[in-house]
Amino acid sequence: MHENGSTKRTPSRRAVVGGAALAALATTTAAVGTARASSGSDAVWEPVPVPEQVPVTEYRVPVAGGGSLWCWDTGGDGEPVVLLHPGSGSGESWPYQQPVLAAAGYRVIGYSRRGAYGSVAGTRSEADTLSGDLHTLAGHLGLGRFHLSGSAAGGPVALDYALGHEAHLLSLTVSGSVMGVQDAEYLALTAALQPEPFGDLPVAVKELGPSYRAGDQNGVAAWLAVNARARTSDAFAQALAHTITWAALETLTLPVQLVTGDADLYSPPSVMRLHARHLRDVRTHVVAEAGHNPHWEQPAAWNRLLLSFLGRHSAHRK
Repeated sequence: MHENGSTKRTPSRRAVVGGAALAALATTTAAVGTARASSGSDAVWEPVPVPEQVPVTEYRVPVAGGGSLWCWDTGGDGEPVVLLHPGSGSGESWPYQQPVLAAAGYRVIGYSRRGAYGSVAGTRSEADTLSGDLHTLAGHLGLGRFHLSGSAAGGPVALDYALGHEAHLLSLTVSGSVMGVQDAEYLALTAALQPEPFGDLPVAVKELGPSYRAGDQNGVAAWLAVNARARTSDAFAQALAHTITWAALETLTLPVQLVTGDADLYSPPSVMRLHARHLRDVRTHVVAEAGHNPHWEQPAAWNRLLLSFLGRHSAHRK
């Protein structure tokens, strides 16, 4: 046991993404794939086996209202990269990113928000906002300025944090997210993309693209195992500190990268481009053969995009 309630461990592949599904995934014989980061390429995608994980320190970070956030931290002196998980996942959602980012010299941190795997929700009436919890975690870990990457439901949390604490961020990546924009016309647009009975569809159909579901069934099983453990019995909806609007996004000056899958049912490329029109310093990318979780479905392509963006906006280059 380390200070501040941390524990040190070297997680196995099974420990990170769990169960028999990962054992099946580990038997995949295909080499690391050549998933492309934009449509129109003739490159052939192959499934990507889950890489071995690097040692991490685990923490239980106390947050307001008696809650705690489970997080893992690869440590080191590199620039920190904080990963914000989708609503369908948890701090377990990053096995394809953790060792790759660490090998590139970054300090990599993932955590579960209140009510997700390993975390304790606490009392709703006394809970802080989502970005307030992130700020508490960043202070607890002594991060200083850091890179932030939010996927799907992690996107609004990332934007909320940027709106309140932009000076603490080196860069912001938002992947496969409707971004929580509250303007009426935008809400109508996104609602039209999810007509009934969309909500009743199996989670893998809503969240994973058809090419991935057909092409990497072991990967789908591993993703479903993370999803099955993601929500805990004490989960509750948590507020943002800001109302995210087009006008609010237009105030951000930090570099932003937007990524989406070409088969994302929530935030297809046209919606991502709509987001981009309201950001001052923005790059956009479409990951081929991916749905709502391109970081999991096409990690080779997604990791290349993130690493390139992080390198472009390193504090050492400023």
